[in-house]
Amino acid sequence: MRSVIVFAVVMLLSAGLIPKFYVNAGGPTVATATTGAAEPASTPYNYHSITLDADQRGHFTTDGMIDGRRMDFMVDTGASVVALRESDASRLGIHPADRDYTAKVNTANGTIKAAAVKLDRVEIRGISVRNVEALILSDQALSQNLLGMSFLSRLRRVEMGNGRLVLEQ
Repeated sequence: MRSVIVFAVVMLLSAGLIPKFYVNAGGPTVATATTGAAEPASTPYNYHSITLDADQRGHFTTDGMIDGRRMDFMVDTGASVVALRESDASRLGIHPADRDYTAKVNTANGTIKAAAVKLDRVEIRGISVRNVEALILSDQALSQNLLGMSFLSRLRRVEMGNGRLVLEQ
């Protein structure tokens, strides 16, 4: 329950602050029901928007691609970066040596070590982000891959409400 509340607070703060920074930086205005801002005059050629429905536990899961290979994810705004299980990283041809596990990660089960990597391209249903920071964790430490903020923060809009998550690029 605590993680759901933290997730909701982060999403509300993001929804309120990110558009303000984006508009102040000269970017196009994003229409939302709460801001009353106008839609952009034209839709960019690379515009993509997807909607994910929450599962029975209230989590958002999706399939995607990393460097052209299929991968399953749970969306996690509490994760600073994309996090991959060792077995899934291995399927991508990523095989960190023991000496590469230098990043310390604080989890609910304590502090563990992870290997930092950069993924060339992460794609979720047409939304594509290049040069994405990620961590590789042991399969025992991570039950499923996490789509963290190193991907999500580079999107135009991330908005949650009524059991749905909208991702927009």
